[in-house]
Amino acid sequence: MEFQPPTASQDLLFGDAIMGMLMNQIVTMEPGDRLPSEREQALRFNVSRTALRDRIGRLESLGVLERRDRAGTFVIGLRPETVSEVLTLGLMGSKITVDSLVPVRVALERQAAIEAARRVDHVNCAHMAVAVDRMDASDDSSELHAADMAFHQALFNASGSQGLVFFAKVLSTVLSNTMRHLALDQDRVRMRVLHRAILDAVQSGDEGAAVVAVDAHFSWLDELIKHAT
Repeated sequence: MEFQPPTASQDLLFGDAIMGMLMNQIVTMEPGDRLPSEREQALRFNVSRTALRDRIGRLESLGVLERRDRAGTFVIGLRPETVSEVLTLGLMGSKITVDSLVPVRVALERQAAIEAARRVDHVNCAHMAVAVDRMDASDDSSELHAADMAFHQALFNASGSQGLVFFAKVLSTVLSNTMRHLALDQDRVRMRVLHRAILDAVQSGDEGAAVVAVDAHFSWLDELIKHAT
């Protein structure tokens, strides 16, 4: 396999050329694949083994790679759950509260609603509709939580943006404890109305109405959180 130097955009993204070349290699591999030896890679990249080992160590700490005794280094892949763990550690180290991420989630969801209304993905709209039907059919808090998660996952999928889907999963994992203690069954009627409003706006292709519906949804959540604390 011939490895190409990273492009200028990769240098900006990864911060240095060696990391760019490593990631350029890893994205062509599947989870479970073994990396070539450090000696072989150092020769191909024309870098020192010490520098290469440093970058491999960073990716190992992020869960992207895994070193196995006497077997080599293997690709694991970066999962949203892993990013969530790193994000949580970063928040703790910077003394930033998890609640401060809520506006980020709102911004992501607004954009997902805009993109979803713009393209009207009928398959994922159907998944959203099923989730709303589940809300209509149950008064159980745990079932309402499950239906809520399914609805928002389908909304992000309907956006057609892999970036939005990925970061939504990252933040969903981090923010899950914020939602878990909310008694959704105490305001289930409004919950159903708000989610159906988002669905109707997306299905009709009305981007403005979709944003308004998402904002109303998060205003409602903010009220629930305030009453629960």
